[in-house]
Amino acid sequence: MQNLERYAAIYQRACERKGGPQALATGLNKPLSNTLLSKVGDDRFLAEFSKKVFQSGFVWRVVRNKWPDFERVFFGFNIEKILLVPDEMLEKKATDPSIIRNYNKVRTIRDNAVMIDSVAREHGSFAKFVADWPNEDIIGLWAYLKKHGARLGGNTGPYSLRMIGKDTFLLSSDVVAYFTQRDIISGSARSKRSLTAIQDSFNELQQQSGRSLQELSMIISKSVGDNYQ
Repeated sequence: MQNLERYAAIYQRACERKGGPQALATGLNKPLSNTLLSKVGDDRFLAEFSKKVFQSGFVWRVVRNKWPDFERVFFGFNIEKILLVPDEMLEKKATDPSIIRNYNKVRTIRDNAVMIDSVAREHGSFAKFVADWPNEDIIGLWAYLKKHGARLGGNTGPYSLRMIGKDTFLLSSDVVAYFTQRDIISGSARSKRSLTAIQDSFNELQQQSGRSLQELSMIISKSVGDNYQ
């Protein structure tokens, strides 16, 4: 891509800003291997989706502190049990003072359990479906979650995937700023055109570096903006 820097230049700038290669390396995390990811319980996907839905537009710390109660109230996010919860029980759970009382968000727990169950029936498990999804089209997985899931658009789906261990880049403010400054995208970073350009850029950088999308996303983020050491 004409305006995309070589990986070596991005990496060198990130090292200079963060105090050298060793210092930069300490701030990089790697995703799970596809083998390990495929073994993650589908209940953990539902839990992570639900956590990110509740954290959206809310204080993350409060959600984290209440999460043990979420696990208790929603049966450890057991898919089969959640699918059996009738509307009346779901409404009652949404009034439980030990969790965050937001019925619209509580309802997404069952909705996303339906999605996970449907995928698992076809692919063996939702985890296997996610693990097998090609990283060179990670934006396609984002689109799938947005279309078939509940409130998993925007950054919610991608952040959930990252936390579970799926290799994905994130559209953080610094990453978006980088691609905007390089004139690789213009306007919304969420437009189909912008997402395709960003995905193509990451694919190119991955070929040059052999690094995961997650590492590349972090390196780009650390190479721009105000996040100096």
